[in-house]
Amino acid sequence: MRKSVMTLAVASVFALPTMAFGQAAAPAPAAPTFDKVLEASGLSLSGYIDAAYSHADRNIEPTNFSTRVLDSQNNSFLLHQVGLQMAKQPKEGFGGLVNVTAGKDAAVIHSIDTASESQFDLTQAYAQYATGAFTIMAGKFTTLHGTEVIWSPSNANFSRSILFGSVPFTHTGVRGVYTMSDLVNFTVGVNNGWDQVKDANKGKTLELGTTVTPIKPVSISASYYGGQEPSATTGTNGRRDSFNLVGSYSPIEPLSLGLEYLRVQQKDAVLDGSGASAKGKYSGFAGYVSYTFMPKLKGTIRAETFDDKDRLRFGSTAAATKYKEYTLTLAYLAADNFELRGEIRTDRANEASFVDDSNLSKTLTTFAVQALYKF
Repeated sequence: MRKSVMTLAVASVFALPTMAFGQAAAPAPAAPTFDKVLEASGLSLSGYIDAAYSHADRNIEPTNFSTRVLDSQNNSFLLHQVGLQMAKQPKEGFGGLVNVTAGKDAAVIHSIDTASESQFDLTQAYAQYATGAFTIMAGKFTTLHGTEVIWSPSNANFSRSILFGSVPFTHTGVRGVYTMSDLVNFTVGVNNGWDQVKDANKGKTLELGTTVTPIKPVSISASYYGGQEPSATTGTNGRRDSFNLVGSYSPIEPLSLGLEYLRVQQKDAVLDGSGASAKGKYSGFAGYVSYTFMPKLKGTIRAETFDDKDRLRFGSTAAATKYKEYTLTLAYLAADNFELRGEIRTDRANEASFVDDSNLSKTLTTFAVQALYKF
């Protein structure tokens, strides 16, 4: 009996280290990754890097006339944008969104009352409250107008259209959205006007918008802005009204069609033949055709016509009043988060407007290569 007890005791002593070693070897729980932490907290983080090389056959640097918005470079590599967006937008309750843009384009899209040469722009920053079908936002947000947007990966072309540069980039104010169903939503808002963090006058601008999806492949959006806006030509404030219509249609999976119409008018914004202030107008159409030839290769054609009848858009010193542009963009999707684009574009004016050494030309042609990294 004594021998059995001693044998058991010795066996227990030798077993203890084995048990301790086994416990120590158990793998520790893996630390949560950053994206999992964000997902658990309800936060979303996304961004991109947009860099490109572009070449123009005319002199379109900023001191010379150009119909371009973000690609007015003669022969240059450029970091156009580094975009970063963080948002928490629950279906119920409070949330918000912050979107910053760094790079050369920030100096173009900035509000008129902020530093014009800064390569940093607080593009969007707003708080929101959602309940049921209603969402209300207060702060700074992008415009309802237009097919194309500031966020580069959401566009099919490298260069932006003439229409993109003929509407506001952002608004600061209050915006309410009512989602009636998956087919229809309505937007109503009041803001400081076109690209104004601080109101340039005492008037406020009304914002109206709606998006209708009658059937899955078809989407139609209409938006309107109306309010007092300053005129750089006359130096006075005048009523500005803008209407924009955007439609898209995907008849088959690889094919996408788009159409946009824009009309803008403003009182006391231009000078007539006698030098008195008068109403100015401009309008334009843009059409898009995109086709995905294979999973990694996509082509997009854009055609556009623009009528700056009273030189409201490009100013009284512009020689031409009518413009057309044609753009072909080929995109290679090397990975889910990387895209390489090549583009050729030609712009035509009804009068010689583009600087060609010491002469003026009616045409402008550019080619570009763009690299987009998304995260």
